[in-house]
Amino acid sequence: MVTEHITFPGHDGTTLAAGLDLPEGPHLATALFAHCFTCGKDILAARRISARLAGMGIAVLRFDFTGLGHSEGEFAQTSLTSNVEDLLAGCRYLNDKGMPPALLIGHSLGGAAVLKATSQLDQIKAVATLGAPFDPEHVTGNFADALTEIKAKGSAEVCLGGRPIKIGQRLIDDLAKGDMATTIGTLKAALLVLHAPLDNIVGIENAGQIFDAAKHPKSFVTLDDSDHLITRAADAEYAADVIATWARRYVKLTPPAPPPGAPEGIVRVSEADKSGFLQDVNAGPAHHVRADEPLAYGGTNRGMSPYGFLSAGLGACTSMTIRMYARRKGWPLEHVSVDVSHDKVHAQDAQTGHGDKIDQWHRRIKLTGDLSPEQRDRLLEIADKCPVHRSLERASKVVSEIVT
Repeated sequence: MVTEHITFPGHDGTTLAAGLDLPEGPHLATALFAHCFTCGKDILAARRISARLAGMGIAVLRFDFTGLGHSEGEFAQTSLTSNVEDLLAGCRYLNDKGMPPALLIGHSLGGAAVLKATSQLDQIKAVATLGAPFDPEHVTGNFADALTEIKAKGSAEVCLGGRPIKIGQRLIDDLAKGDMATTIGTLKAALLVLHAPLDNIVGIENAGQIFDAAKHPKSFVTLDDSDHLITRAADAEYAADVIATWARRYVKLTPPAPPPGAPEGIVRVSEADKSGFLQDVNAGPAHHVRADEPLAYGGTNRGMSPYGFLSAGLGACTSMTIRMYARRKGWPLEHVSVDVSHDKVHAQDAQTGHGDKIDQWHRRIKLTGDLSPEQRDRLLEIADKCPVHRSLERASKVVSEIVT
């Protein structure tokens, strides 16, 4: 993923700071992410979801709302309406770049904002919310003690998320006017609602109200024991996977033809977490898996090791080759399974080098069906002819280059 740091004018002309996360391969679609109340574009959930979408060819614009993060303006002068207008400004920016967004994602109050923005944008095909309030006025519960001062003075400084921030009367008045039921009921886009049952900032009942107010197509997925800000990496990972899988059904992702010399396209591996070893492995927009190292070797064990993928390739190729041959012969093969073992540990070899030792894989092939001994022997011979087997037994050459 490549991130371009850009700016664009917000609802009142002030400069908004943004990151445009671009796929390293073909650009197939565009999304816009709205962060949670008083947060920013760089929180973990936003970064992980954006990286996951970029891996499947979807560019993502993340920006700081007016008066927050690196954006200009006064937060005390903003409101839910101004947030929606900032989102619309972001859409205009993307439209002008020839990257019209088809997917909107909103976290917490940003979820309410994307719902309202979607109702004004016919181009949006899908909208996802995380921990969003059905009644935006619910947000004022975070600073209820300051409401009297805000009403008397027009604004007041409150402490949210461990930092001081000034809240203005404009926000209070605007939140009280929201009619989300009507807004949600008239959406012309598919809706995904993600919410944690233990969310103590925005209760789970909000998810039910949003879901009930929406028309189909709509989906609801629980975030289990995640907190409201989705601060744990595993929870952010899960949310990213769900949104990516769901969005593929509603956002058109037509990949271009594969490059010359690569008939099956490119497999792209990108770091998902530079503090560990987690990797996103993408084969075009439709296929995604994760690679990692075991906990004992400094990884998070959220994916197979590189050697595990090598063994998986051998096992899959073996099974497919046997099936193709038996199918062509019309033999009564009911099922194939292949257990592959490899006496290497990738993390150890990466640190010490493996010298000139010859790698050895052991395959245990189980064939189910009314097969004769001769047929079984022949299928074992065929297993040794699978392309991956042949590639592993041949001397191979890897050509590498540094690109910019």
